[in-house]
Amino acid sequence: MLEKTAGHPTIKRGNIGVLLVNLGTPDGTDYTSMRRYLKEFLTDRRVIEWSRLFWYPILFGIVLNTRPGKVGKAYETIWNKDLNESYLRTYTRNQSELMAKSFADQPNVIVDWGMRYGQPSIASRMDALQKAGCERILVFPLYPQYAAATTATVNDKAFEALLKMRWQPALRTVPPYHDDPVYIDALATSIERHLATLDWVPEVVLTSFHGIPKSYFDKGDPYYCQCQKTARLLREKLGWSKEKLQVTFQSRFGPEEWLQPYTDKTVEKLAQDGVKRIAVLNPGFVSDCLETLEEIAEQAAESFHHNGGEKFTHIPCLNDSAEGMAVLEHVVRRELAGWLQGTGKNNG
Repeated sequence: MLEKTAGHPTIKRGNIGVLLVNLGTPDGTDYTSMRRYLKEFLTDRRVIEWSRLFWYPILFGIVLNTRPGKVGKAYETIWNKDLNESYLRTYTRNQSELMAKSFADQPNVIVDWGMRYGQPSIASRMDALQKAGCERILVFPLYPQYAAATTATVNDKAFEALLKMRWQPALRTVPPYHDDPVYIDALATSIERHLATLDWVPEVVLTSFHGIPKSYFDKGDPYYCQCQKTARLLREKLGWSKEKLQVTFQSRFGPEEWLQPYTDKTVEKLAQDGVKRIAVLNPGFVSDCLETLEEIAEQAAESFHHNGGEKFTHIPCLNDSAEGMAVLEHVVRRELAGWLQGTGKNNG
């Protein structure tokens, strides 16, 4: 315990913060909200690594004038109308609240949530946790597989927030958990449970991961390898073949080559080749969002049927399910090892 000095403000101490961080979400589906969100996202150097001299004229001259309207309409189709927000925000907040309940036995642990793009920002939540007496903070980028464009940019912002703090908390970041047995078991359970609700059996199940440019992989990003390992372990858990459980990559953007095979092209070809029944899941997404609910559950389904397929189902992400929360809590408790022992709540 610190000695109390006359005239020094009372400072809360002794708490541990857990900050769950997801990609982000626009505040609304209107043009202005979408443009603000896309600008923050697409000016991130971790996301778009092209030269600013080349990229910014395209971004500010074309993309930010045309894409907000298109993306806003896509969000409209999957918007949580009851809460007037995206489902990504709904699920991330739910995950934070459920996580807090699971740590009821640890009163000095404070759980919060934030977004890399949009609100609440990482900086605002780091500041709030520090003011709440968190001398130690665990930052949890909600991505099972590591990529510089996802995990690293969350960590960048967390450390950037420390630059403005006089009294910095100690900081830990959660590493990827793409091969954690608890995560693999949860995925397998979610697949089996969903397929049990159908009156048909898929011939092929696609594990569709978000893509990254191939050039990022060539520079050493481990993302592709971690996605492949997740799929392999899931295959082994389910006892399925490579033909039954296949890996694809979605959501490519721009002219350069991305990780392949592409999800949209694979769905189209499977149908054209005579496959009549498929299922698609998104193991790299902790929560359902635009890329899963609109791009897969709607667009991919439409493409499959248009090209001759008959039965299509999207297997939901783990979201705030019991299995999903068991994974998140398992990872957090593992990463808090050593911090939960011997911490006392004091004011200095």
